[in-house]
Amino acid sequence: MTANPHPPVAATTGVADTTPVVDTRQSPHARLRPVGVGAVRVDDAFWGPRLERNRTETVPAQQELCESTGALENFRRAAGLTGGPFHGRYYSDSDVYKWVEAAAWILAAGGREGEPSNASRGDSGGDPQNVPTDEPLGESGDRPEPGKDLDELIALFAAAQDDDGYLNTYFSADRTAERWTDLVVKHEMYCLGHLTQAAVAHVRATGKRTLLDVAIRACEHVFARFTPDEVPGTCGHPCLEMALVELYRTTREPKWLRLATWQLDSRGRGVLDSGEYLLDHAPLREQDTVTGHAVRALYLYAAAADVLLETGDPELRAAVDRWWADLAGHKTAVTGGVGARWDGEAFGAAYELPDRAYNETCAAIAVIFFAWRLLLLTGDARYRDAIETALYNGVLPGLALSGTEFFYQNPLADSGRHRRQPWFACACCPPNIARLLASLPGYAYTTSEEGVWVQLYLGGEVDLRLSDGTPVRLDVTSALPWQGRVDITVTPGDGGGGDAGRESGPGAEFTLFVPVPGWAGSAAVHVAGEPVDAALLEAGRETGYLAVRRVWSPGDTVRIEFDLSTRLVAAHPRVASAHGRVAISRGPLVYCVEQADHEGVAVEDLRLTGAESWTPAYAGDLLGGVVTLTVPAVAVEPDQGPLYRAYDPDRTVATRPVQLTAIPYYAWANREPGPMRVFLPLLP
Repeated sequence: MTANPHPPVAATTGVADTTPVVDTRQSPHARLRPVGVGAVRVDDAFWGPRLERNRTETVPAQQELCESTGALENFRRAAGLTGGPFHGRYYSDSDVYKWVEAAAWILAAGGREGEPSNASRGDSGGDPQNVPTDEPLGESGDRPEPGKDLDELIALFAAAQDDDGYLNTYFSADRTAERWTDLVVKHEMYCLGHLTQAAVAHVRATGKRTLLDVAIRACEHVFARFTPDEVPGTCGHPCLEMALVELYRTTREPKWLRLATWQLDSRGRGVLDSGEYLLDHAPLREQDTVTGHAVRALYLYAAAADVLLETGDPELRAAVDRWWADLAGHKTAVTGGVGARWDGEAFGAAYELPDRAYNETCAAIAVIFFAWRLLLLTGDARYRDAIETALYNGVLPGLALSGTEFFYQNPLADSGRHRRQPWFACACCPPNIARLLASLPGYAYTTSEEGVWVQLYLGGEVDLRLSDGTPVRLDVTSALPWQGRVDITVTPGDGGGGDAGRESGPGAEFTLFVPVPGWAGSAAVHVAGEPVDAALLEAGRETGYLAVRRVWSPGDTVRIEFDLSTRLVAAHPRVASAHGRVAISRGPLVYCVEQADHEGVAVEDLRLTGAESWTPAYAGDLLGGVVTLTVPAVAVEPDQGPLYRAYDPDRTVATRPVQLTAIPYYAWANREPGPMRVFLPLLP
């Protein structure tokens, strides 16, 4: 089948921008349309170095690990180029495909060999002049450049693919008779989902069809094997459903949307095991609560939201609303992490949110996938807030400051034994982090008929077009998360060609939507030097977006100054693990206490009153540069009594004064091992 990888798109397409992560530009039921990765140039003191480290350290290291663990050798074996046994888990193909997707998004951001990517600017001081000169990797770091070998690797994928389109290296040499015999466990469609997502990213980044053609042949095979309305078929681990909708958006071939919908509706038909763990206990549209394996569930819910964006299906709309209400209202940790149970990496019951929760890094990424699609559907700020919380506190802790070690689980308390690892036998999380960070600029801005929406305060520049085709450039300077000031300078273009906003025009009327996050207790906002109307600001607090409509002249600036006071967060009274305890937060960040900062006192003995006055201080030489929070607190004296004793309402606890220091949760476990706590007890 021949398909145009870049079909005509709506007028909201950004200049030279064919790189949205989730492309709703032609989705009839989307309120928002994302601006792509390639339209955004990141110059951010916090995120810039992290995205550059992802390009220069994380992604190259993962390429080496795909080689050293045998995952790439499996493709050579499937292509008949080598012999020997299969290496790794039966779903190891997916790790390679996620790496390819990450490399493709890096290409979309401009990160080609020998060139700094669009995400390379910014350092701990926020001064682009201080960023070290980029050198081609392989000369300076002995690591391959992300994307350098993609053409050769894609040719290997094509060589490993059967004539009928089937592609899975586990079943390609000596297990051909076992294909499609174990949909519950063997992840065949899951792997093809990651192949297809990588292919979509690659064609959007490069314009080349090579990988897209491989993915289309594989999906044609699935369509023929599990024909909609004839043969029910779905995978124990969802992923292909999301990918099929994005393939539909890329090729405009309706069969892919039809197949995605069929896979959603094949659940609850006995295709799998009829159990909750695989979301097979009832037809998907009838499922009321968030349940089962957290990542699988959220990938499935995200796919349902994708289909909803294209079809407007009222049953799916009601279902995703139910799922989100349960997820956000009952089953999300204060960090945005989800999946409380180590048993099965699964959701627990309502309010089952223990300190030692599983909180898989992939699950936090899946929250972002689900919330992003609901945000595109509705423009509702609660989804934006959930993305921000999960990004800073659910995903970022999964990555060491080095960029090359990872957490699989993210508990809220630890004895000092939980440490990041370079890779895992089940290596889903490391390349998932890499592909999310590589595509992060594509989550920063959206457009609508009303105007332009800032979704993430990501310093840098973006070129985009309004719905009528008017080019607009935004220059954003953000001091978050350490300081509360954000400046957004608007430059409408004259439509005379070239990059949007490069030639300033006489002005353009549209609404600029800027987030007023849930963590922002107060904010002062000025537009072109004038304070905004109090009623407008209050409306922004209520809706989560400050909507500023005006005729924008070149150089008009919106200045936002958020209050970043330290906040103590209490949990719902049914969260038993948090009774009498509070978490510490400032701005978008959740904080923790770590033993490394508390010589002579065990963090388990620290206590708060809840009335402390916290002192924030930037420490540039600590953990890559962080704002610490310090406060005079107390520690209870060690209790040498029995494990259980009669309750005494008059019992007093001996305490001594101590200095408490909190660090951002994302930065824990980057020093010597020791206990850590997110929730701290209050003195009775």
